[in-house]
Amino acid sequence: MALPHLHLISFPLCPFVQRSVILLKHKNVPFELTLLNPQELPDWFLERSPTGKVPLLLVDQDTAVFESAVISEYVDDITPPPMLPTAPLERALERAWIAFVSDLVMAMHRWMTAPTEEAFRTAGDEAAKGLQRLEAQCKAAPCFSGPDLSLLDAALAPVLMRLDLLQDPDGPWQPDDYPLLASWWRHVSSLPEVKESIVEDFRERLVRFLNAQEGFAGPRLAAGLAARGH
Repeated sequence: MALPHLHLISFPLCPFVQRSVILLKHKNVPFELTLLNPQELPDWFLERSPTGKVPLLLVDQDTAVFESAVISEYVDDITPPPMLPTAPLERALERAWIAFVSDLVMAMHRWMTAPTEEAFRTAGDEAAKGLQRLEAQCKAAPCFSGPDLSLLDAALAPVLMRLDLLQDPDGPWQPDDYPLLASWWRHVSSLPEVKESIVEDFRERLVRFLNAQEGFAGPRLAAGLAARGH
């Protein structure tokens, strides 16, 4: 059966879009990618996206599918063999942990953009608690739950990519505190579908994004990232 034409709409730095890109590349699915400026959204996007957010997946340029977890499951459904477990309980648990990771993404964003030192430490503590929960679940065998990449791996990889890049001494990600997640990340970060899931100038864009934030966290994290170079 021929696959539909898939057109993914993205922002260059969005971690939710990145999980869709990882999945599409892992499954070798042809897709078109359009990057938008989140400060200058075109009318056609706002008309097609009910939430005004990315990712947005246009199927045959006609039907718009939104919400990253839903897009992932749709892509998984049309490209057998499935990555999501077929057993109802295992399937429910993976969906639940993907939702958990989505909350962690938001905690990470609050940490990256915290206006004050107090907010920076509060958001960092929140993100660290999420990482502790994931450490307790991770099998690192060598993927999160076993030998093969899962939808949960694709959801979590963008978080660790950003935290590992930022490497703040007071940040939530201290690899020695999370040996299983660190082992998992060493494996997953080496996969072509993960390495190729970001724009070429991702680091430079991230520095600019952080420098544009007012307050405590952004300029601090940007300075550290810029100082470490490539």
